[in-house]
Amino acid sequence: MTTITEFIVDKNNLGQTRIAERDAPTLNDGQVLAKVDRFALTANNVTYGVVGERIGYWKFFPVEKDGDGIIPVWGFADIIESNHPDVPVGERLYGYWPMASHLVMSPTRISEHRLFDGAEHRAELPPVYNSYSRVNAEPGYDNSFDDDRMVLLPLYATSFCLYDFMKDNDWFGAEQILIPSASSKTAIGTAYAIKADDSAPVLVGLTSPRNKSAMDELGLYDTVLTYDQLDQVDTSKPSAIIDMSGNGAVLNDLHKRLGDNMKYTSNVGATHYEDNAMGPDFIRDRSQMFFAPGHIQKRNAYWGPGQFEQKSLAFWRDAAIKSREWLTIKHETGAAAVSDAWQEVYAGKTPPNAAWVVGF
Repeated sequence: MTTITEFIVDKNNLGQTRIAERDAPTLNDGQVLAKVDRFALTANNVTYGVVGERIGYWKFFPVEKDGDGIIPVWGFADIIESNHPDVPVGERLYGYWPMASHLVMSPTRISEHRLFDGAEHRAELPPVYNSYSRVNAEPGYDNSFDDDRMVLLPLYATSFCLYDFMKDNDWFGAEQILIPSASSKTAIGTAYAIKADDSAPVLVGLTSPRNKSAMDELGLYDTVLTYDQLDQVDTSKPSAIIDMSGNGAVLNDLHKRLGDNMKYTSNVGATHYEDNAMGPDFIRDRSQMFFAPGHIQKRNAYWGPGQFEQKSLAFWRDAAIKSREWLTIKHETGAAAVSDAWQEVYAGKTPPNAAWVVGF
């Protein structure tokens, strides 16, 4: 009998965690059992938990006890049992997994390179999260990029979406783009994309004093300011904000300083989850939560199936190669290691130039 190990968090206190174990159920016809091999942990996963109720991230991998939840992660898994004729044992998948050792799946919409989890409770959830790559069938699959893919692809796909969204809206008339939490990996990916576009506005990165020198050395931002230097922001320029922090105090301050020159704020992440209450000067009617899967669906409808994926993958691979110059990926295995890595990431103690790849 296979034992499933799950990493459970308190939805209202993501730092309160426990390990749970249960027997894997007997597979029904059409089901498979995937053993999760490795997955990445970044601030992106913290955001999944912080906005889990609002956006629905808790629905992917539900647990029985009210108030408990499982954080979704991106990584690789192998099929170890199969009751599906088209998904053999040994199949390797890349995609969206629970922080757990195994997942029972109901594969559907199976093609040469991809399949979807057709589990009933996932039917109404965004397709991008239900889609899994059959990596051994991918043209040119290179397993030396597995770590980069786990850590950076989910983040840099969002980065590409943000770039495409801002450009598609003519930068909202902005002459400068401000990026709070500029040291986050999604912010860095966004900066890679914007910096490569000669038509883009100038980029101003906002970060903590401890990360400023690293962001200066990266060379992606035209200006890097710390959060205590907001008085140096050029408020005479029409500005857009791509916010990775969710820091209500910072956003309130920027909106107050910019006033009518705050043209648009895209709220993306919540790295400063403890400060996410917006103040009285926050301009809500020119701010909106950015949801990458929605943008991907829009682009697929406009460009045609597969076109967005091709463009974003090309960007990701190029940006991932550049990121190897500064990114160190740390590896650990075991329930205790997963717990330690989560607590470090949740506390914001993982430095910008590092990331975790872990597994049970």
